[in-house]
Amino acid sequence: MSEALAEEIERVEDDLSASGLLASIRAERDAENTAAARQLELAARWADLHPPESIHSAAAFTLPGSEHEEPIAGEGCPLVAEFCVAELGAELGMSSVAAKKLIGHALELRHRLPRLWRQVQTGAVPAWRARSVAETTIHTTPALTKDAARWVDAQVAAVAGKIGPAQLDRLVAETIKRFDLTALDPAADPEDGYLSVDPRHATLSDQDVHYAGTMHFEADLDIADALDLDGALAHGAALQKALGSTESLNVRRARALGDLARTQTALDLHSQGPTKTSTSARGEDGLPAAREVVLNAHFDASVEGVQTIFGPTGRLEERRKLLLLDQVQAWCADSRTKITIKPVIDLNAELRAPGYDIPKPIREQVALRDRTCTFPWCTRPARSADVDHVVEYDHDAEAEGRPQRGPTASSNLACLCRFHHRLKTFTAWTYRVIAPGVFEWTSTHGHRYLRDRHGTTRLDDAGDLGEPPERP
Repeated sequence: MSEALAEEIERVEDDLSASGLLASIRAERDAENTAAARQLELAARWADLHPPESIHSAAAFTLPGSEHEEPIAGEGCPLVAEFCVAELGAELGMSSVAAKKLIGHALELRHRLPRLWRQVQTGAVPAWRARSVAETTIHTTPALTKDAARWVDAQVAAVAGKIGPAQLDRLVAETIKRFDLTALDPAADPEDGYLSVDPRHATLSDQDVHYAGTMHFEADLDIADALDLDGALAHGAALQKALGSTESLNVRRARALGDLARTQTALDLHSQGPTKTSTSARGEDGLPAAREVVLNAHFDASVEGVQTIFGPTGRLEERRKLLLLDQVQAWCADSRTKITIKPVIDLNAELRAPGYDIPKPIREQVALRDRTCTFPWCTRPARSADVDHVVEYDHDAEAEGRPQRGPTASSNLACLCRFHHRLKTFTAWTYRVIAPGVFEWTSTHGHRYLRDRHGTTRLDDAGDLGEPPERP
C-alpha cells in the first residue's frame, strides 16, 4: 500500500462519526468471518488433493507419552496424506499441528456436521464457533459415530452455533447415551452409560505465563479427592500463617499446593527455622530431597571485575517462558532442593566428532542453540527432537578414500522433531545451513523460509541468500 493511499484511508476514517465507526468495525468483522469460512473451504479442498497412499501414511495426532493415535477428523471423513499438512502450515505461517487441526476441522464440518458447515459458508455462524464444535466431536470419548455427529449437528445448528463449552459437553454426553455408544467401546463399562465419559483431569495451561512468573493449573477431581485436597491446602495455608507468612490466603493456598509436590517443605521450615541451601540429596534432618528438577535458564550477564552480574529477567528453556532471577534464587534456597551445577556450553564453538554418532556434548550444544525443531514455525522443544545431519553423512567416505561431505559437526547439525525429520527424509522438502543455527528451507512447491532461533521468515520475495558458509 502506498503512503499516499494509507494517509487517505486514515483521513477518511478520522472523519467517520460514531455510527460510521461502528459500521466500519462491523464490516471488518464480517470480512474476517468470510475469509475464515473461505479458508476452511480451501483447507478441505487441499485435503481432497492429497489422499494418503495407505492408511499407515494418513495424518493423525500422536498422544504424548503414548503410541495411540487420534484421527484429525471423525468417522466418515476422508483420510489425508500426513506430509501435506506441513506444506499448508508453512504457507499459512502456522505449525504443522495447527495445520492438522485446520484441515481436520474443515473435514469434520463438511462431512459430519453439514448443517453447521452450510451456516459457516453463508455467514450465519462464525468459523471459530463451528471449529470449537468440530474439535469436540472429533475427540470425544467414546468416539461419535457419523449418525451421532449428525444429531449433534442438528442441535447446534438449531441455535446457530451459539452454544458454550459446558452446554456442548452436556449435549455430547446426552448423545453418547442416546446412541448407546458405550456399548461400542470395548473399554467402557456398559452399566455406566454416558457416565463412563470420565471428566477427571489435571491440566497445566502453559501457553501463557503471567509477568509475575505464574501459570494456570486446573483440575476436575473425584469428590473425595477434591475435599481431601481442599483440606490439605487449608491446613498448609494456616501453617504458613502460623509461621509468620503475611501473604494472602490465595497465595498461601497456592504455595501449599506446591508444597504437596515437595513433601510439604513448610513442615521442614517449621523444624529447621530459616531456609538453608542444601547441595546434597538429603537435608540436614536426613530426609531425602523432595525436589530434583533440571532447568535450563538463559540470562544476560555482564562481568564487573571478578563478579558476574545477571539481569533480572531471563528465559526458561523448558516451555520457553519468562523467568525471574528472584525465582531461581528462591528455588535454589529451598531446603528440599537438590542443586546440580552443569558446565556452561559455548554456543558459538564448532564442535566435531569422528563417525556418525553424535556425542552428548555436541547434542547438548545443538539443542541449546536451536531451542526448538528448526522446521518453519515448529515449536516442539529441541531436547525432545532428533539431531539431523543437514548434509547427509557419507558412511562409505572413509573406506573409499573420499572426504566426508556430511561431518558430525555443529555447523552441519540441526534439531528436527520426529515428524519433520521424516518429512525431510521422505519428501522433496530440503534445507541448508546459512550460518550456525540459521537454515533456509525449500518446500515441495518451491517456497522458501528462513528459520533461526528467533523464528521463521518467508524468503520468496527476499532474494537469494547466497551459498552456505564453508565448514572448517
